[in-house]
Parts: sequence; C-alpha cells; structure tokens
Amino acid sequence: MKKLKYIILFILSIGFFNSCLIDDKTDLNLNSEGESLAGFSTNVIAIAAISDGEEYDFNFKVHLTGPKSLTVSNNIEVTVLAVPLPDTDTSTFAAIEGVHYRIDNPTMTLSADNNHLAELTVTMITEDIETPLEKSPVLTLKISGASGDNNVLANEKTIEITFNYACPSFLAGDYSVETTRGDGLIRHWTETITEIGIGEYVTEYVGAWDPPLNPDWGFIFTDVCNVISVPLQDLADMYSNEVWGHAEGEVNPDTGVITILYTIWFAAGNSTFTSVYTPL
Repeated sequence: MKKLKYIILFILSIGFFNSCLIDDKTDLNLNSEGESLAGFSTNVIAIAAISDGEEYDFNFKVHLTGPKSLTVSNNIEVTVLAVPLPDTDTSTFAAIEGVHYRIDNPTMTLSADNNHLAELTVTMITEDIETPLEKSPVLTLKISGASGDNNVLANEKTIEITFNYACPSFLAGDYSVETTRGDGLIRHWTETITEIGIGEYVTEYVGAWDPPLNPDWGFIFTDVCNVISVPLQDLADMYSNEVWGHAEGEVNPDTGVITILYTIWFAAGNSTFTSVYTPL
C-alpha cells in the first residue's frame, strides 16, 4: 500500500497543536553553580484562528528549571522580548507587532506561591488579514531578563510561534450528495456535514455504502481557503481500511458546492471516489 503524507494547516478544534524540538544545548554546565533558569516550557508551537477580524488569546507557560529551582523562595520577575528572524531565513517571515500579534503582559511574576509558574498571553490579530497567506508569520520570543534571586537566570532558549490564518469556513449543513466510484457506480443520498474544528468537518457517509457503515461518522475532511483535503484515517472510524484524499477537492465560492476526492484501501485493490455535495 502506498504510503501517503499529508500536511494539514488546521487542526482543528478551536484550540492549537504543538511540538517540541530537541535542543543540543543543555543546562548540565550549571549543576556545579546551582543556577536555575526562567524560560518557556516548549520550544516550537503553532496556533491557528479564522481570519474573521476577531482577536484570539493563546497562553504559553513560563517556569523555572534547573538543579535547585525547587529551593527558590523568592518571586521572580521576567521580561519577554521578541527576537528578529535571521537574515538567512527566507522560508518564513517575522510576525509584526500590532499587525499579527499583541502582547499585553511582557513582564510577569513567577510567584513562589504558584510554584514559579506563569502564563504569557499572546493575542493573535486577524483584522485586515487576507487569506490565504503565502507564508505563515513566525514570532520568536525569549526571556530577556530575570530578577529577584541571584541564582536565577533568563533561559536563552527561544520559543517560535507560527501564526496559521484560516479563511472563514461555513460548510456545516445539509447536502444532496452524488458519489461516483472509480468503476462508474453512482450513489445518491442526502446527509448532514458537521463541523468538528476550525475548517474541519465530518460527513455521515463514506464510499458507496447506503445506509452508511457508521451512522455517526463517515470521513473527516478539511477546508483551507476553499481547498478540500482528506487526511489519512480509518474507514468510518471503525475499520482498519485506510481512507485518504488522492487529490485536492474544492468549494465553489459562488454556489457552495463541495467536491471531494478520496481513496479507500482494500486488500483486493483500492477504490477511488468523487463526491459532489450540493447545499439544500
């Protein structure tokens, strides 16, 4: 079976996804000195919001680490600073304060009463952002200073926050559906598409089964600025047969008609499907 790889911009529930990078810098050289570091709890993260003119707040944890961090009894005040992207980085562009983001609390107190844990709030701005963007802006932050205890230093490691802007997507609703299998078989039915995240939806039907295999679950698809993708997933959320989009589908912005193309794996051979959803 062909191995497929998908990059999906949105994950979507209203929330966000993150991943940590392994950094070759360690704090082992501080063991003998007993110093503790104030820094972010993760290195790389992506946030997402629909570009609908609203503002969205995302929180990032800042805390103490190090060999004697648990023995620090004072409150620690830290300041967050934006770091410019390297001139050699051409794959992304720097997020602009006041355009893409706002930080209202760049100075925070890591309170001893709260285990020296605080949250930095980054507000993602979507007003006047026209999607889709060619590149996602990236905000790089670091702790620029820490005060309150001589044994606490600012961690020089940075956090990179990628801002993913989604086009407004309103595909939930009732549709008349025509599904054509690769061998020419055609099925018709009506069904409801349900929104389960930002630009992420689930159908009631999958393949050519009528009634559906799973009355509550057909397949998941995503809408990124009228481009439809089907991520790799189990058939009807019940069977080990895999379902994936073999080509991009689309949403007609004038009629609201959705076209989705996907494949279902079978031991005897894969079947392809084209489903056309016409709003009722």
